[in-house]
Amino acid sequence: MKWTFENHEMDLKNLNPQVRKKALEIANRLMEEGDYTKGEAIKQAIKEAREWFLDIQG
Repeated sequence: MKWTFENHEMDLKNLNPQVRKKALEIANRLMEEGDYTKGEAIKQAIKEAREWFLDIQG
């Protein structure tokens, strides 16, 4: 099930589109695992997506 993160649009709004897409993928995975609330999942996902983006940028 895909989770929606409407309450966190401001957290996602200023992200690069690639980072935003990756953050949503990660947040959905974290929510499926059941270890995070939506707020925790989106914060962790943004952190991981930013790290992912820096890694692909070299």
